[in-house]
Amino acid sequence: MKKLIIAILTLAFAVLPLAACAADKDELETVRVSEVTHSIFYAPMYAADALGYFEEEGLKIELTNAGGADAVMAAVLSGGADIGFCGPEAALYVLIGGSNNVPKVFGQLTKRDGSFLVSRVDEADTFDWSKSLAGKEILAGRKGGVPAMTFEYILNEHGLYDGQNATMNYDINFNYMTAAFESGTADYCTMFEPVASEYEKAGKGYVVAAVGEASGEVPYTCYMARENYIDANPDIVEGFLRAVMRGIAYVNGTEESAAAELLLPYFDGTAASSLETSLRSYKAIDAWQEDMTMTEAAFGRLQDIIENAGELERRADFAELVDTSFSSALYREMHG
Repeated sequence: MKKLIIAILTLAFAVLPLAACAADKDELETVRVSEVTHSIFYAPMYAADALGYFEEEGLKIELTNAGGADAVMAAVLSGGADIGFCGPEAALYVLIGGSNNVPKVFGQLTKRDGSFLVSRVDEADTFDWSKSLAGKEILAGRKGGVPAMTFEYILNEHGLYDGQNATMNYDINFNYMTAAFESGTADYCTMFEPVASEYEKAGKGYVVAAVGEASGEVPYTCYMARENYIDANPDIVEGFLRAVMRGIAYVNGTEESAAAELLLPYFDGTAASSLETSLRSYKAIDAWQEDMTMTEAAFGRLQDIIENAGELERRADFAELVDTSFSSALYREMHG
């Protein structure tokens, strides 16, 4: 009997740490995040999750793919999501529309367009924005979308204008552009990773330029929330940003092969080699905002791009839409 009691007590004490861990997990604060799409372009956020950085901040991330910025904004405004992750233009449109319930941008993940221009012919060494695209047709997204507006902005900077000496094809849905290009539509097509490198690897086309390098820094995807959520949950906002900031540092400072293996569970059906190539491509163009703080200059360029496309009713002041206090303080704290 004595041996039985000792065995039971031993088992009980062995289970205690597991029970404590379970209790800790139950105590995590759930944060509902609505993302515009699921992409390797957003690798640092997934890395932060995989490495347990959110848990270390007492957070459990509930991630939902909204499939578009409009849907992200609807989720945030309706209370269906705590944090929205999409382009800041979605909040900008709400602001200039006169709403008194405008989400505040509190952190920025990507700082440039993440697409690459793919050509039917190999011109990696000879490609020139002004000469190569003159008189050509390009698939770059739907009219009014930031990818298409950014591309139009680049064209205009190089003296090319839709309907005059170049053609922007807006007829193809973003999700079907690659298929349309493969079937013979247009001379060029923009593609995000890993589609761009996989397309080239298959011998179907050639990556000739990074759109994000040509456009300059633009606040492409950011985190935003309603002001009452931010005011009520400053610790959550701070912890969330700290975790993602650590994710950025990890991806930037880790060999692409190792980071790709870590992220593999987040991209079912995608080969590790494709993720590795994608990470290398995005690191090469300096895709992520290390301090997660939007700059007024980048915000101004975004408004230039939207205004150039005729889609901006009025310009907004930086402070109307952006709160840099959390990210800037955190970065100073983490980097001295």
